[in-house]
Amino acid sequence: NDKGLLVPSNTTDQELLHLRNSLPDRVVVQRVEERLSALGNVLACNDHVALAHVDLDRETEDIVSDVLGVEVFRQTVAGNALVGSYCTFTNKGGLVHPRTTVEEQDELSALLQVPVVAGTVNRGSNVIGGGMVANDWVAFCGLDTTSTE
Repeated sequence: NDKGLLVPSNTTDQELLHLRNSLPDRVVVQRVEERLSALGNVLACNDHVALAHVDLDRETEDIVSDVLGVEVFRQTVAGNALVGSYCTFTNKGGLVHPRTTVEEQDELSALLQVPVVAGTVNRGSNVIGGGMVANDWVAFCGLDTTSTE
């Protein structure tokens, strides 16, 4: 989000310094000691809310909340704990795993306070986070993504 960047514990000091020098001073860059170190797979967030893997450490949840300035909810998407892999959302809307039920989409939409739809990327891939990145102005999808998707 626009407040911070979380990086895994195996990020080197040199990489951390490079990130801090490349971002505005107002963006906090924080190293996270977390067993579930693939942070992009276990977290999804916008500027207000973060969805987190149900087994994320409590300390990591607190860091996410403090650094990113968001409310954190432990959640699954279509029964999958890897929320960052199976959804992408911004402050304007979100795309979730195609097997997310209408009820779960409504629940997520209420939680995130943005519209949510189910779909795929890259000719049917349900790994949304692996095939799409988005912010409030633009989204980039994999080359195989069809016009219908």
